[in-house]
Amino acid sequence: MTSIIPIPAFRDNYIWAVHSGRCAAVVDPGDAAPVLAWLDENEMELSAILATHHHADHVGGVPALRARYDVPVFGPAHETIPQRTHALREGDRIDVPGVALSLAVLDIPGHTAGHIAYYRTTGDALLFCGDTLFAAGCGRLFEGTPAQMWSSLSKLAALPPDTRVYCGHEYTLANLRFAAKVEPASDDIRGRTARERDKRERGVPTLPSTIGAERATNPFLRASLPDVMSRAASHAGHPIADAVASFAALRTWKDGFQ
Repeated sequence: MTSIIPIPAFRDNYIWAVHSGRCAAVVDPGDAAPVLAWLDENEMELSAILATHHHADHVGGVPALRARYDVPVFGPAHETIPQRTHALREGDRIDVPGVALSLAVLDIPGHTAGHIAYYRTTGDALLFCGDTLFAAGCGRLFEGTPAQMWSSLSKLAALPPDTRVYCGHEYTLANLRFAAKVEPASDDIRGRTARERDKRERGVPTLPSTIGAERATNPFLRASLPDVMSRAASHAGHPIADAVASFAALRTWKDGFQ
């Protein structure tokens, strides 16, 4: 049986540990210390490292992990990933060593130029999407364009609604505050906010999410809807012509949102 658990790191990162028996693979290990502590505490052996993009808070722990464990490092072909052994792009598939997990690779640029996601299509669908899609939000556009990010998010939104979404940060409540500004009449957002707040008050992660929940409450996946476009245009102070312009206006709004 394969299980997935979050290993907290830094202020709000999650490193995802996928384990089966005594083997574990980790996704986006920005810091080696909590991973090594978890492996030791649970008497696990590291079997693989998966990276979604090159930011240090997602790959900074790779060298220290490989100093102890000589394991493969999977990562995006179009980014510089420390000690990467397998360069991946959309259309590739990998069988993650040691944990009975087969994953397809999706190109999802926008947050960074070469960002990828890992997607399991068989059995219970799951997605490791790094910093492209967050619970009720999305990543900032550090290297990509609004058109690229909208295309990437639309690709993820088209996945089955029960797909479990494992993203890189605990940003959910802050993102839902913004979502409520965009769609103040949404019962879905109000209900989700109450549920997620209860989890955080109990010290429980809000993740994983699902694609279905994101379609219902994530303003960045809903940028093409008339009401959302109208709110984006009102805040931007000019007409919005299409979904990409709506997304761009929402992202700019969110960047300055307190």
